[in-house]
Amino acid sequence: MKKLMTGNEAIARGAYEAGVKYASAYPGTPSTEILENIALYKGDILAEWAPNEKVAVEAAAGASIAGARTVASMKHVGLNVAADPLFTVAYTGVTGGFVIITADEPGQHSSQNEQDNRNYARAAKIPMFEPSTSQEAKDMFKEAFEISEKFDTPVLYRLTTRLCHSKGIVECKDRKEVGIKEYVKDAPKYVTVPANSRVLRGKVEERLHNLEKFSNDTDLNSIELNDTKVGIIASGMCINFAKEVFGNDASYLKLGFTFPMPDEKIKEFASKVEKIYVIEENDEFIEEHVKALGISCHGKDVFPAYGEMTPDVIRKAIYGKTFDHLETNEELLVPRPPTFCAGCPHRGLFYELGKRKDVVITGDIGCYTLGFAPPYNAMDCVVCMGASLGSGHGAQQVFNMVEGNKKRVVGVLGDSTFFHTGINGLLDIIYNNGNAISIILDNRITGMTGHQENPGSGFKLQGEPTNEISIEAVVRACGVKNLRVINPNDLKEVNDTLDWAFANEEASVIITRWPCALKKFSKEDIEEFNKPFTEKCEVLEDLCIGCKKCTKTGCPAISYNKEAKKSKIDRNQCLGCEVCAQVCPKEAIVKEVK
Repeated sequence: MKKLMTGNEAIARGAYEAGVKYASAYPGTPSTEILENIALYKGDILAEWAPNEKVAVEAAAGASIAGARTVASMKHVGLNVAADPLFTVAYTGVTGGFVIITADEPGQHSSQNEQDNRNYARAAKIPMFEPSTSQEAKDMFKEAFEISEKFDTPVLYRLTTRLCHSKGIVECKDRKEVGIKEYVKDAPKYVTVPANSRVLRGKVEERLHNLEKFSNDTDLNSIELNDTKVGIIASGMCINFAKEVFGNDASYLKLGFTFPMPDEKIKEFASKVEKIYVIEENDEFIEEHVKALGISCHGKDVFPAYGEMTPDVIRKAIYGKTFDHLETNEELLVPRPPTFCAGCPHRGLFYELGKRKDVVITGDIGCYTLGFAPPYNAMDCVVCMGASLGSGHGAQQVFNMVEGNKKRVVGVLGDSTFFHTGINGLLDIIYNNGNAISIILDNRITGMTGHQENPGSGFKLQGEPTNEISIEAVVRACGVKNLRVINPNDLKEVNDTLDWAFANEEASVIITRWPCALKKFSKEDIEEFNKPFTEKCEVLEDLCIGCKKCTKTGCPAISYNKEAKKSKIDRNQCLGCEVCAQVCPKEAIVKEVK
């Protein structure tokens, strides 16, 4: 059976065919769809969203120790969060096969940085796979479990955005049932006190030596000889990009198993070609190793140090130009910066917060990061997942040191981000008697990555209802005395609550509670929020004075007709949140009469 699959879908199929029993992840582009597709194999694989990537790796490690084949999946910055268990599991090894997926983002399509997670394999001393097609993504994923169990090691499985989201034909096979191994207590292997870890450290080096031999012998690393004037060494999607440029005018060393490196195979390839280009995205991971073997090659001296290594980029670096193509008149292009959706519950909060004076706003990772942009201009910094409350606390503590200071710091993050790592920042504020203001935007779902369930949504990944963790209860349990839960669409309530928070000398927390406009509503949502987004607003032209205040809310459903000098609402986009109606000084915006 053959199917057209993205790399993410193919990996999910590989997990199914490999006999995986348990999978855990935190959503993050470009990795999100991996676990979502694994979840479709309900009955064969238990798939769960974890509160963060560290917990996902810990849960999968525990499942491996218990004897099952397991997966943990995340985007590249997620592996930073999971690095602590990663480095220790590299010592303990596995019982059931254990594969950790990192989906890297050359080009930063939806990420705050462009780190190269191949370095994690070298630092943790664990084997790494890099597939280049959807078919390889499935097949190599299955082999990764065999390697994991054969060499008693977790395996790093590195993808990039183009492989995750591009499609290819995949030949599917039946599932190989792999039983759960009987659990045997083994403290010297799994209890990492120093006395045990020192012994395990030696085993890591022994394992690495054995993996080096495997790297040279495996067909995962292969030589393709064509014209020998030019030789290309590449891995992952870069091998496809290179072949599109050079075709049969070059020979190739394709690396699918990239740590440890196949030294002997690299030397063999180098002996058969005249000039070597190492083509890789981001760091000089392969290039440095090739040069360390005493082999002359070109890499970052020719190709860009960052960004995607697409065929156009390669072609321009080698030949000085790209293919001829039709020129685009950029003056005709209409700029369309990202913005909050019509009806977004974050709009009212940022509209009012952005007008406050002497306020520093520490932001976080999510849809609400767009609060930094016009017309709100309501964000001063963004560091990483869950950092808003902690960095807000640190900033407020410093401002408090300045005599006569009136600045207040507001940390803003979403519900899923609060569960991810935001709770720790709130604990920091309360424990250290801070007075920063924390705002938790509870839109009832993990919005930015495509509406995944989280501990506060009331449902598990595979659809089962579960305990809904109350953010309000968690905040109170952290010791917060000053807490209010508000409707962010009610601008008077937003302003009154901000006044209250700024007047508090102690720490205060505001929870804005209203569902994402794009969310598939549960029965509970419909009941709690009284059938949300079922009405529309319209502009009464005879009352509109063309002041444009409604357009300053940043809603994409509102436009301004320059000829008529009136505002207009696109009813196909409008969801009736009424933020614009509250801003209008002439009450010219009203609910449609049914």
